[in-house]
Amino acid sequence: MITLKRRVLLGALVCTTFAAFPAYAADPIKIGVTGPYTGGSSAMGVSMRDAARLAAAEINKAGGVLGRPLLLVERDDEAKNEVGAQVAQELINKEKVAATIGFINTGVALAAQRFYQEAEIPVFNNVATGTIITNQFKEPDYDANYVFRNSAYDVLQAGMMVDEALARNFKKIALLADSTNYGQLGREDIEKYLATKGVKPVVVEKFNIKDVDMTAQLLKAQQAGADVILAYGIGPELAQIANGMAKLGWKVPMITSWPSSMQSFLDIAGANGNGVMMPQTFIEDQTLPKRKSFLENYYKTYGVSKIPTPVAGAQGYDSVYLLAAAIKQAGSTDGPKIRAALENLNERVEGVVTTYEKPFTAKDHNAITRNMVVFGKVQDGKIVYAKEEDAKNAGVVRVKEKSAN
Repeated sequence: MITLKRRVLLGALVCTTFAAFPAYAADPIKIGVTGPYTGGSSAMGVSMRDAARLAAAEINKAGGVLGRPLLLVERDDEAKNEVGAQVAQELINKEKVAATIGFINTGVALAAQRFYQEAEIPVFNNVATGTIITNQFKEPDYDANYVFRNSAYDVLQAGMMVDEALARNFKKIALLADSTNYGQLGREDIEKYLATKGVKPVVVEKFNIKDVDMTAQLLKAQQAGADVILAYGIGPELAQIANGMAKLGWKVPMITSWPSSMQSFLDIAGANGNGVMMPQTFIEDQTLPKRKSFLENYYKTYGVSKIPTPVAGAQGYDSVYLLAAAIKQAGSTDGPKIRAALENLNERVEGVVTTYEKPFTAKDHNAITRNMVVFGKVQDGKIVYAKEEDAKNAGVVRVKEKSAN
């Protein structure tokens, strides 16, 4: 296993390589990369950042953008709203970034992205999923929206989770969600979607980040006769739900938001996590040449056998390519011109999540639609396709469908 010290040194080496190879006469194009690289959400942040480094290195090796290299300016937002806001101001005012990718946590995104909106600099959410994120700056209050995203937003995930539970004929749904903006906004989306189906949860319970005992919440769900659990949270706490069920000897299916694919869930839940399902935009398969190349490069570069959070890595990687295509089309690093290019992207961008064709419009800043998302499930410490038909179609590129958001 790669040591922390070696990883830090390796990261520094990779960043230096990005900036210096090959030699360019023009100044670099600065792209901010913000996320939690320490703390409980770090597996998501590090996966996103490390994959973004690979994309930038590939682009620079191929000649950069507009004859200039991409230079990633990385900042740790620690998954804290106030730190995220400070980082945003530093990247905008001091580093003069042309755009920024990142935002792992919905709360951090909502606190920080307003600075990019005011500065008219595009910001690319590639992990945070709160539905409100791309709706924060909409008409008629704002003439243009500088917030983009290529992750599966919460309304999309909520619909998938509910539809899966109902399709399997579960009648009594227990809904558990963490107390953060992410968890509570996701809970609201699930309850709203359930209401459209004429279903009300038998119990709705809250838990906090770093909680390790879910007994009280699970007992209420068990006593209410729940036959399935829908849970919205991140890896460590979702794992404690799985462990809590095992302690109670209570076996009902568990369908969660996407972060049960995090390495922290797999490590903490162990065998108790087997069978847990979650929506995924990316599963570590090598069915397509682009995915195969990406995974092999990631494993070799960072000395690992899997990405800590594959979804975050894949979406971070694709974000860099989408931004590069927009800057190239704009012929400029001017924020309004990059935004306009993203909203009418001419280039077909081959990513590892999908191949992006017209991923955004002026009214739709979400690149991911429901047909691009599959269910994964935990199986012996890995995330695999939950459904046979999705595994068979793993090599099929799904084109964006018309989005409601």
